[in-house]
Amino acid sequence: MSVLSVAPAPRGRLVEIADGRRLHVRFAGPLGATPLVVLEAGAFGFSADWETVQAGLAVAGLRSMAYDRGGLGFSDPAPPPRDAAAIAADLEHLLRVLGENGPFIYCGHSMAGLHAPLFASRHAGRMLGFVLVDASRPEATQSPSLARAVGAFALLCRAAATGAWLGLLRPLAVLGLGNAIGVEGPADVEKRWAFADARHNHGAALEVEAWIPSAQQALGVGAFGDDMPVMAILAGRQGPTSRMGLKDGNVIEVEGATHASLLGPRHADVIVSSVARVRDAARA
Repeated sequence: MSVLSVAPAPRGRLVEIADGRRLHVRFAGPLGATPLVVLEAGAFGFSADWETVQAGLAVAGLRSMAYDRGGLGFSDPAPPPRDAAAIAADLEHLLRVLGENGPFIYCGHSMAGLHAPLFASRHAGRMLGFVLVDASRPEATQSPSLARAVGAFALLCRAAATGAWLGLLRPLAVLGLGNAIGVEGPADVEKRWAFADARHNHGAALEVEAWIPSAQQALGVGAFGDDMPVMAILAGRQGPTSRMGLKDGNVIEVEGATHASLLGPRHADVIVSSVARVRDAARA
C-alpha cells in the first residue's frame, strides 16, 4: 500500500465548531501576539499551502493561523452548498471557539478573493487590512466568457474527484504532482496526499461548483478595504483589471512567479513583507 493512501498525522489541532464538525488549524508565531494573520487558501488548497509563508511570518514576529476548510485536508466533511457564505460562517465559528477576537489581517490566495468580502463584513471593526495573493475578483464572474470558464473548471474538478475515488491520482502524486507551490518536508507529504485523496477532491469540487453563487454573495456585501490598507500581489505582469483599482504602491507584480509558486520558498518573502506593511500602515 502506498504511503499516500494513508493520511499523515495532522500537525495542528482539530477544533470542534458549532455544528459538531471539526476543522483543522495550525498556528505559528509568537504566542498571543496581535494582530492575527488569517491565512485562507485557494481552490483545492489547505493549511499546508501556507507552510513557507507561516515560517516567514513567525520570523518577522507575526502570529498566523492557517486552516483547512470543511471537507479539505484534515477537516471533517461539510454539507453542501460550500459557497462563500458557508465558508465564512465556518471560519467565524472557528475563531469564536478559539477565542480569537482580533484584530485580524486577512491574507487570501486565489479563490479566497471571493471569501474576503464576507470575512470583512462579519468582522467589521476588527480588521486591520488585507493581503490578496493573485486573488479572484468577484466581479469578474459577470463576464459570460469567464463564467463559462468557471463551469468548465467545475467539470474538471468533478472529474478529478472521480479519478481520486478510483485511485487514479495516486501514481501522479507519487511522482511529485500536487505540490506546485514547492513546500518542503511534512507539508510536501500532505500536499501530495491531498492531491490523491478522494474526500479532499470531493470537498474542493463542491467549492468550485459554488463559485458563481460565492461571487454573487461577495458582490452582495459591497466593496471592502476603502478604510484600511490593502495589498495585492500578482504573479507576473497582468492587466489593469487585476490591480483592483489599487494605487501602484499597493500592487506588487512578482516577475517569474506562477499562481502557485507565489506561496513557495522563492516568493513567500513578498507575502511576509506585504503583511508587515499592512500591519504598519494600520498602526500609523
